[in-house]
Amino acid sequence: MRLMEDELFPSTPGKVKIERAHTINRQFHRCFASTSTMFLWALFLIALTASYLSFQSFVDTSSRYFNASWGGMHWEKQIRASATVRRPGGMSVLVTGAAGFVGTHVSLALRKRGDGVVGLDNFNSYYDPSLKKAREVLLESHGVFVVEGDIDDARLLAKLFDVVPFTHVMHLAAQAGVRYAIENPASYVHSNIAGLVTLLEACKSADPQPAVVWASSSSVYGLNEKVPFSEADRTDRPASLYAATKKAGEEITHTYNHIYGLSITGLRFFTVYGPWGRPDMAYFSFTRNILQGKPITVYRGRNRVDLSRDFTFIDDIVKGCVASLDTAKKSTGSGGRKRGPAQYRIYNLGNTSPVTVPALVGILERHLKVKAKKNVVEMPGNGDVPFTHANVSLAQAELGYKPTTNLETGLKKFVRWYLSYYGYSPRSGGSAAEATTGSAKSL
Repeated sequence: MRLMEDELFPSTPGKVKIERAHTINRQFHRCFASTSTMFLWALFLIALTASYLSFQSFVDTSSRYFNASWGGMHWEKQIRASATVRRPGGMSVLVTGAAGFVGTHVSLALRKRGDGVVGLDNFNSYYDPSLKKAREVLLESHGVFVVEGDIDDARLLAKLFDVVPFTHVMHLAAQAGVRYAIENPASYVHSNIAGLVTLLEACKSADPQPAVVWASSSSVYGLNEKVPFSEADRTDRPASLYAATKKAGEEITHTYNHIYGLSITGLRFFTVYGPWGRPDMAYFSFTRNILQGKPITVYRGRNRVDLSRDFTFIDDIVKGCVASLDTAKKSTGSGGRKRGPAQYRIYNLGNTSPVTVPALVGILERHLKVKAKKNVVEMPGNGDVPFTHANVSLAQAELGYKPTTNLETGLKKFVRWYLSYYGYSPRSGGSAAEATTGSAKSL
């Protein structure tokens, strides 16, 4: 019992306190060691996580670099190949709106003669994007690469000029249409004003600065009643927002020419038509509705006067565009600074022979072999003008421009393309038309 008591209750004073202290110290050291280990493990896990996130970020960045809609080694290789000049003294041209109606034809004409061409288009849904994609396929078959992007994307434009030192820019990208401006006015400001400024900023900062040719419009003549329309006529009374943005474009381009020495040529197109045309144009929608047996709306001006337009075939417009590029002088700026006066020009590109809308319908009826169902109504106040008529004497003198295709011939070529592209053929009765297959493209 004594031994047990001695073991349980030691006689030496303070022994219990010392052993308790040692126990606490051992527990403390054990705890401290455990905490340090945990801390080290936490640091290790944090470092591992950071490394993983950094690696993942690198992978994502690399993936975006190689797989983005623009950018990357393969993309740059395609750009350079498309921009390669294949004729002595040729030019390297950036064509904006390349998948558009005029842009496709101009790009093909330049490529066929050996110039380097790179296209840019945002493939918006203003009208059937599948038609734009079909034009892109046509361009690709001739070695023209089209970059999908917006003209108001400054980073994209800077990258394009970094990859290729373009000698010329053919600026055809724009929000088109007079009536659509009532529904979506912001799209006109975005493309026709902001986009134009962004492009000009890229051009003035490029080294070398390219010469710029761009599409204005006959709509800038607005409420002008003097005919034929001449480049010296007033253009300060636009009848639509579209016209106002094109007029603003002429003032903006003049400013960049004056301040930065950009060589700039503006082309006022007069009602362009032809194969691969725009579905929102009257001749195109008339053709579609006539073939489908639907009525067409024919507008008439005041006092029952028929509307008339200076319809210009696409081939003639292309000749004017190419001639403008060929005669454009070099820009005089460098690094955004002007070194001397630079060339600034504006030309009308039209056919010089206005035709009334009812006459246009009559020509379509003959080529389609189908009678149109017409609803004749007074023209609404939506920005349209009663007539257009081009004076092209200046373009003829300085560009050698001379239109050669009349409306009868031009519409015949358009109808042939339309029937082929959309798969239509006359019915056995000849009084209407139908699709040859159920897979015909729809509009």
